[in-house]
Amino acid sequence: MSFDFPWPVPAGYSQQPIWTDQGFKLGDSVVPVLSYEVGSSGWSDGLTAFHEESAGANHFIDRASRGRALDQLGKHLRVDAPVILEVGCSSGFMLQAMRERMPQALLIGSDYIRGPLEQLATTIPDVPLLQFDLADCPLPDSCVDAVVLLNVLEHIDEDAAAAQQLYRILKPGGVAVIEVPAGPTLYDVYDKLLLHFRRYSQKGLRRIFETAGFRPVDESHLGVFMYPGFWIVKQRNKRFLSHANAAQQQVVTQNIRETGASRILSAAMQLELTLGRRISYPFGIRCVLTCIKV
Repeated sequence: MSFDFPWPVPAGYSQQPIWTDQGFKLGDSVVPVLSYEVGSSGWSDGLTAFHEESAGANHFIDRASRGRALDQLGKHLRVDAPVILEVGCSSGFMLQAMRERMPQALLIGSDYIRGPLEQLATTIPDVPLLQFDLADCPLPDSCVDAVVLLNVLEHIDEDAAAAQQLYRILKPGGVAVIEVPAGPTLYDVYDKLLLHFRRYSQKGLRRIFETAGFRPVDESHLGVFMYPGFWIVKQRNKRFLSHANAAQQQVVTQNIRETGASRILSAAMQLELTLGRRISYPFGIRCVLTCIKV
């Protein structure tokens, strides 16, 4: 899809990149991913594989997460052909979902880690993919109509700075759809293995985005009906925080796969989503927040 977009110039180049619909023309070559300077995060392709294997495309709560984000975009976007940036696009499940639901949208995927982006470029080569650090975002002011961050902010040390960058790059009236792990006291070995800096309270998440200048328009939780069992598992897993290892990773992965295969929990999640279109849930396993740039 054709893009008229002010792509920033990466370090070491003098000419602005040109999107070709199959990669970026950068100097004399065409590259699949436009990369900007990032530091070392400790994240690896192996951790991406761990997350995708344990949850990924088919776990019911991740399907619900994407479905809710799509509903929020459809509800709050006021542009016929919006430019939508997904930060932390990883394996591209949300990008694919947006393309199916919103074929008129101009999509951009981004991530901190290059490996998943290079793999993603082979499956959706017609979507621009960028590598950058959101806390030091290279994109220009007021350049996108919406941003989507699903379980990304907890990986960023300077989350308040990241929220300020989101505000800066959104156009006036732009929409930010955010999802993060809920429950600061529930931080356990799974959070540690996935390099989460924190889990959030709804109040704390809202404060970060209000401080950045956003106006919250929708907030709730995901995973309400499964929260009691989730809380019990989290309390058990907290015992292993001091010695997270490969064995614990395997146990955590198995637990997530077992819940993901549950038809009862999947049906409960669908009921929760249906009711959630009318009510806001006061607790759950993930905080969800939609904001508008005023």
